Amino acid sequence: MLVVGCLCIQGNDSLIDFSKLPDLIAIALLTCAFASVARRNDHPGGGLWLLGWCMIALHFIAQMLTGLHGWTGTLSVLLTLSTLIWAGTLFMRATVAYRHERASRWMSASFLGASTFYIATWLYWPASAWMHNVAAALLAILPLVIVYSQQRRKQHRLRWAFVTQNCVLAVTLLIMQQMLSQPVDLVFNVLLFSTYFGCCYHFAAYYRKLTTGAFISLFGFLAWSLVFVLAPLLRTWFPHLAVEDEVWNLPKYVAAVGMILLVLERQVEHNEYLALHDDLTGLPNRRLFQDRLQNALARARRHRQHTALLLIDLNHFKQVNDELGHHIGDMLLKRVGAIFQVRIRCSDTVARTGGDEFAVILEEPISRTDAERVAQTLAELLEEPIELGDYTVRTGASIGIAMFPEDASTPETLAIAADQRMYHVKHEHRQMEEDSLALLTDELS
Repeated sequence: MLVVGCLCIQGNDSLIDFSKLPDLIAIALLTCAFASVARRNDHPGGGLWLLGWCMIALHFIAQMLTGLHGWTGTLSVLLTLSTLIWAGTLFMRATVAYRHERASRWMSASFLGASTFYIATWLYWPASAWMHNVAAALLAILPLVIVYSQQRRKQHRLRWAFVTQNCVLAVTLLIMQQMLSQPVDLVFNVLLFSTYFGCCYHFAAYYRKLTTGAFISLFGFLAWSLVFVLAPLLRTWFPHLAVEDEVWNLPKYVAAVGMILLVLERQVEHNEYLALHDDLTGLPNRRLFQDRLQNALARARRHRQHTALLLIDLNHFKQVNDELGHHIGDMLLKRVGAIFQVRIRCSDTVARTGGDEFAVILEEPISRTDAERVAQTLAELLEEPIELGDYTVRTGASIGIAMFPEDASTPETLAIAADQRMYHVKHEHRQMEEDSLALLTDELS
């Protein structure tokens, strides 16, 4: 009998082990549930997670076929073990922020290849000690080669942790191969423990905010890794203690539930973000703007300070929409929002409060002169030509300024005062344009 944590493979009269069918059905249902949730969410690692759970389902399929004789049985054992390694590597890779880098892809591929080769050497060449040693050494050598080939690039701490983990793993395997006469059970357990303990610290590094989903996922992966330690210890110390295979499979389901919760938590956070931010520009919307204005005035009243409110209306925006199309108008709004974000202090607030209307809250230190200077700077920036694809747009802005507490003492009255001054400036701009057009018409006639 070969026991590898939750894995139990033995030769028997049955060619297919149907006792694993409930586990396969349970994992298949969880995978479908995860796919349904991930499809409605843009979680950055969702695709890799889904592929990892497909590997777990393939693990149970292969485990059902390990009773086959000959090369098919050996191949089933190889797939049973390798798919667990592949799934763990995919879970780790999904939580790496720099996973799109070439070095990260090579790092994952090297571990997958080296670990699969290591398992194959024990299954197909069990008596070849030198091949086992070479395969174990590759687990450390390949990641080190990749890291040192990228010396000129910035090396992430998580990458060094992964390299260190593989080096410790390789040394442990080499020692066990030298000291034990039949280490096959233990070396596989050590390899699987290292993989899922790696999942644990990768998740801990990525999800620093310990939400319910993150905690359950961490606990699941930690328990999953400990399965490969506790199972052989119990078999050695308490050989008469029978533990059902379903007990060793429980951490899989815990990790799956935790990962589904992580996707749902991200969806909730995204929905909350959309409820308070403009979907087009990413700026705070009117609801969040009103909340921040109220808080800003409360701070100014408490500390007897000043706060300025700027209401900004884009000139000729309707003309841009009508003549160039709404997609160009959307591009213009995005560009204007980006311009405002760059020019406004991080302590202040820029919001999109309407179709072509923006608002800026300027907090201390601020005076009316400072607010007028900021408004003049923003107006001059919008007078400059803006490249939008194949078009060049020149727009302006009408800006109304209201100061707390001189002009108004409440958020509503302050917004009304700024709005009235903004429309007064807009009327002046329109009157100036009409006068210029009339003067040009007289000259031409």
